[in-house]
Amino acid sequence: MDNSTLTSYMNQAIEQIVSDVLKNTLSNPRETAFLLQFRRHSRKASARRAQLQREGLHVPAFLISSITHACNLHCHGCYARANGTCQEHPSREPLRAGEWERIFSQASELGVGFHLLAGGEPLLRQDVLEKAAQHPETVFPVFTNGTMLSGGLLDLFEQHRNLIPILSLEGGAAQTDARRGAGTYERLQASMRRMHARGILYGVSITVTIRNLDAVTDPSFFVQLKALGCRAALFIEYVPVDEATRPLAFTELERTQLNIRQEMLRKAFPSVLFLSFPGDEAQMGGCLAAGRGFFHIGPYGDAEACPFAPYSDLSLRDRTLLEALRSPFFGRLREANLASEAHLGGCALFEQKERVEAILSQKS
Repeated sequence: MDNSTLTSYMNQAIEQIVSDVLKNTLSNPRETAFLLQFRRHSRKASARRAQLQREGLHVPAFLISSITHACNLHCHGCYARANGTCQEHPSREPLRAGEWERIFSQASELGVGFHLLAGGEPLLRQDVLEKAAQHPETVFPVFTNGTMLSGGLLDLFEQHRNLIPILSLEGGAAQTDARRGAGTYERLQASMRRMHARGILYGVSITVTIRNLDAVTDPSFFVQLKALGCRAALFIEYVPVDEATRPLAFTELERTQLNIRQEMLRKAFPSVLFLSFPGDEAQMGGCLAAGRGFFHIGPYGDAEACPFAPYSDLSLRDRTLLEALRSPFFGRLREANLASEAHLGGCALFEQKERVEAILSQKS
């Protein structure tokens, strides 16, 4: 799929996502009002990306930013800690809130409609979230462990509907606590009840392995989540951080099973939006990393191919988003087409470290 076709495909997909969420929020006037406004913004953003595509610049519809290196949990098999995105004592200064605000503004001007915020634990950077809240033309899904959703942070999400909490879990209490620590699932449920009481649109992010695939795609699992007000579920294929965890990663067999079960869940729970990452990358000609469908911005400003492949040839601390989109490294990665090759888990680049590093070392 060439970039022009991909731009059209992504624009249509975003329109469908917004429409699906909108039709399921009619009982929540504040959420409906926001989504109607955002749909207008989204169509303008789609038109902007299409215009830039005709001018020879491919702008992805999505960005992913890890806005902090810090986290209050130590989850087993955490890729962010494994690749150095999340660390206790960073050797560099993280981007300041004003620098993130500049990135958010540049992204909006280029037509980026969805900007996923992660970490570390993004709720530790309320200053950055407050900057994002001032961009109602952009939706910011905030991927959080959910343990800090109370008080002023809960007020922030209630007052600024373009910030959408996405809570991370592994299944029920046993699976979630085994990876994230005892009592985490109970704290997550408390956060869900608080958000449901305030009518805040939120979703869950489920890291899927061959071990929990059956449990997290069982309809009974979503009966409880729906009762707690969950309106979206994102399945993320586990990326093995070392040899010991490789047996947990998906092969094509599990990927096919997830797709089939996801369709069944969509029919069983029409008021819940189901998505997956990397999802239908086969239909889109391979992985969307390195600026094809998204790229990742690390907590220190590095423009990276993917959260799972934190390699960069420039920093947004002193360069623009436009320059990042024209990154020679990203261009060479796309030309090498590494992302289209078969792979274990959710990232094609993660297990091709030597080849990615060789491309990064090439001179511009």
